[in-house]
Amino acid sequence: MSIKSFFALPFAKIATKKVYNWANKPHETQEKVFKHLLSKGKNTAFGKDHNFNAISTYEDFKKEVAVTDYEGLRKYIDRIVAGETDVLWTGKPLYFAKTSGTTSGAKYIPITKDSMPTHIKAAKDALLFYIAEKKDASFVNGKMIFLQGSPVLNDKNGVKLGRLSGIVAHYVPKYLLKNRLPSWETNCIEDWDTKVNAIVKETVNEDMSVISGIPSWVQMYFEKLIEKTGKSVSELFPNFNFFIYGGVNFEPYKKKFEKLIGKKIDYIELYPASEGFIAYQDSQKAKGMLLQLNSGIFYEFIPANEFFNENPTRISVKDVKIGVNYVIILNTTAGLWGYNIGDTVEFTSTKPYRIKVTGRIKHFISAFGEHVIGKEVEKALNDSILGTKTTISEFTVAPQVNPENGLPYHEWFIEFENEPEDLENFAAKIDASMQAQNIYYFDLIEGKILRPLIIRKIKKGGFHEYMKSIGKFGGQNKIPQLSDTRKIAEVLQGFLMD
Repeated sequence: MSIKSFFALPFAKIATKKVYNWANKPHETQEKVFKHLLSKGKNTAFGKDHNFNAISTYEDFKKEVAVTDYEGLRKYIDRIVAGETDVLWTGKPLYFAKTSGTTSGAKYIPITKDSMPTHIKAAKDALLFYIAEKKDASFVNGKMIFLQGSPVLNDKNGVKLGRLSGIVAHYVPKYLLKNRLPSWETNCIEDWDTKVNAIVKETVNEDMSVISGIPSWVQMYFEKLIEKTGKSVSELFPNFNFFIYGGVNFEPYKKKFEKLIGKKIDYIELYPASEGFIAYQDSQKAKGMLLQLNSGIFYEFIPANEFFNENPTRISVKDVKIGVNYVIILNTTAGLWGYNIGDTVEFTSTKPYRIKVTGRIKHFISAFGEHVIGKEVEKALNDSILGTKTTISEFTVAPQVNPENGLPYHEWFIEFENEPEDLENFAAKIDASMQAQNIYYFDLIEGKILRPLIIRKIKKGGFHEYMKSIGKFGGQNKIPQLSDTRKIAEVLQGFLMD
């Protein structure tokens, strides 16, 4: 046992005990965060505009601060980007995390001196919980790889600008730097194909023990390793025993990963966002991720089925219920107030508070009033591959409202690694699961408003080609697994199997 792994075990026990100290006092912890946010926020332009001095309770806060998104805060963020101080949070941000996806171009999410440490601490604590539960820290002796965006940062009026994963790359602890791959030079490569090939070259002969990244891009890395060597990932890296991921539901990828790896391993799920590090998996035995109640974020929740109502229910963590699909709202030490990041979550536990991500509030299908959400399509797919040899690389779903012949339907675009023996039967299983989960979908099928779903097979590598075609290949980019429009579906027509 090395010195690093020897000291990691007692350190992990101390760290996890500290976390559970606040996790077991959730309402008191959130109240402290709430008071701290108001105390700092009252001295900002936003706080003055929204009467923070007169706010003493959460009910007061809801009256003064409306739920919003990036566009709603844009007039304030534009002032920060222009160099103004004390706008949404005291002082100037340390960084802008650049993301895309709004109607008016790039988003510049502020990361402040107060919020940056919470990103780092949460990621570290996730590993410490794993060490404490497994009573094994031997992985710290091996090499670690985090597939991420380029760490090269630009300057925006005196504030450093880059992707969140690239910003975080500057905070790797010194004691891990010798173990970290790829090299700085390789990490700075922008072209994803070139970057992954360089990573393969650097890592193929190393003792990799920790691998982390978005599953679809790590899968590409694994496939290139196998193509180069003819060996499974576990043959190449016998000490690789767990994978860290975030950003998507891993279940559709799990079977393919285990085939590529060649053995069963553990998985650690994280829920990081540019707006804040929201949750991480604290146990291999419990469902869900531990909600970070002590990380400078005061959370609010709106039932997803009410979100587009004129006056939806808006609650704090003390009033949430297990199994309800909520839109998660953030108030943070980066100065984001009443901020909807667009994700939906469910609570799997309230002692302590654990959540799972169920989808995106903008990613749904309700072209016919069916209100289908991400969780439902993911479960339907998982139900259908259970106990079979079928494996899936990627998928997305869209409504076909005006088919040339017959009734409308949901169109599933699937890239199979191993195809089902009977595609029609496979589609019928998915459809049956959808009907069992969603009463609106069931009624539409029964009422002959919709016909059962249709599967379109995407050629091997087709989704990667699609992402290249829209300029979003690699890094932190993800394919929406369902949408209410035909925008993605129309482009995917060009990547169907002959």
